[in-house]
Amino acid sequence: MDYIDDLKTLLKKRLSKKRYNHSLNVASAASELAKKYGEDIEKAYIAGLLHDICKEIEPEEQEQMMLRGDMELSGAELAVKALWHGPAGAYFIKNELHIDDEEIINAVRYHTVGRSGMSKFEEIIYLADNISEDRDFKDVEKIRKLAFTDFEKAMYEAVCYSISSIVKKQSYIPDKTMDLYNQYTYLCSVRKKSKEKNDGKKQ
Repeated sequence: MDYIDDLKTLLKKRLSKKRYNHSLNVASAASELAKKYGEDIEKAYIAGLLHDICKEIEPEEQEQMMLRGDMELSGAELAVKALWHGPAGAYFIKNELHIDDEEIINAVRYHTVGRSGMSKFEEIIYLADNISEDRDFKDVEKIRKLAFTDFEKAMYEAVCYSISSIVKKQSYIPDKTMDLYNQYTYLCSVRKKSKEKNDGKKQ
């Protein structure tokens, strides 16, 4: 517990009150989802807490850390400053906080853009960021309910919202985000066909 308190103290120094409260909310949602789906609850709390640790530092500093991190970065990620805090945060927690847990590092790295083939733990942090208590976009209540009743559909709705938001801003859609969308579009399509087939057999 002392370790988590130390992380909170660090975050208070690095983040605005609004961003700090968001981080607490994401950590809380992540731990609830981890409990529901059998993942490490404390680890999920830590990842949720740290996901935006580099969100409010200068873009130039974000860029430097992102590039030093030796990560696979798409053209869209390099072009959109709003995406830099994910890979920068992953670099920071690994090299400054000396967290070597790959799941936490990857969860912070991909919490905004996502990617296909994410682990359940990574998906939990991605989803927790979307459904945290402070979020108030149009379909957030729908996704919150789905997160605890139909995780696959919740992921699909979350990535759809992400892409629609990007399109409204007329910005670049990262390849990794499209890969995640395609993954869940396929999974939901297969599930729908399976249900229709089973329903047909019952008639």
